[in-house]
Amino acid sequence: MTQSTTARQAPAQQASARFTVPAKHPMVMVLGSGDVLLRVIERAFPATDIHVRGNEISATGDPGEVALVQRLFDEMMLVLRTGQPMTEDAVERSIAMLRSAEDGESGGADPTPAQVLTQNILSNRGRTIRPKTLNQKRYVDAIDKHTIVFGIGPAGTGKTYLAMAKAVQALQSKQVNRIILTRPAVEAGERLGFLPGTLYEKIDPYLRPLYDALHDMLDPDSIPRLMAAGTIEVAPLAYMRGRTLNDAFIILDEAQNTNAEQMKMFLTRLGFDSKIVITGDVTQIDLPNGTRSGLREVQKILDGVADVHFSQLTSTDVVRHKLVGRIVDAYERYDSRNGL
Repeated sequence: MTQSTTARQAPAQQASARFTVPAKHPMVMVLGSGDVLLRVIERAFPATDIHVRGNEISATGDPGEVALVQRLFDEMMLVLRTGQPMTEDAVERSIAMLRSAEDGESGGADPTPAQVLTQNILSNRGRTIRPKTLNQKRYVDAIDKHTIVFGIGPAGTGKTYLAMAKAVQALQSKQVNRIILTRPAVEAGERLGFLPGTLYEKIDPYLRPLYDALHDMLDPDSIPRLMAAGTIEVAPLAYMRGRTLNDAFIILDEAQNTNAEQMKMFLTRLGFDSKIVITGDVTQIDLPNGTRSGLREVQKILDGVADVHFSQLTSTDVVRHKLVGRIVDAYERYDSRNGL
């Protein structure tokens, strides 16, 4: 934890704070190469004067802003203490979380930025998968607490990727015996018999994103073996009909492209000791005109049902290129203006 002192100057309504960075943490880890992290902080607090001398950082300005800067550096030190580096993205997201808590938007009992950024879900080949935003952590925690979880939000919010990581974690810790990944092959109208090739050649284009995520989380050489043994199954939604799925972690992706009957069929496949995560984006429905989206309807039908949780992710949770979040917001504004 950083050491800090605060002295208020009542007439000017200003505050000052000084942070001492422990010697075991090189300043480059705190400020970033070429002070890139310091620049992020300065842009976020333009009215606050931030200065660095040796291993001391001082801030002067509005009391509320200085207090946020102080909390930010404390959170950064907690992250660095775990051995995890700070990045520009992590600093920006930490600031957003602190401001949200300050404004009361988070409800007051949410995890701190350090708790969000240091929660490890899965590690593979030197890469660790973690939530990057407060809503992502809420989503991941909900998967631990509930039997059925819906992850609803725009593209790039990590809803499917994090669900896949939790599925692999559950399999590796023997909480379940198998993983079942499915999505509606709506582009083909699920009439796979009309497509050329073998079954796997027919479904591959629709299920490829799930395969790609698996390759990030498991040894690629082990995936064919696990699939041959039935430990991992990747199949279109139509192949779930008539089954009862026990001891499984089941993910339904692109659920906005299910109709109401398909959604009911899928939910009633739930067996003993299983967990279901359903992901989708209600703004990207590819169903024929007049067809009701099962994902839209189920939010009304299951609202308030015990052990069912709905996690909402937004453009602020997009973890792809920053421009993706702006594009999502622009489309939402356009749809709102045009009553879509």
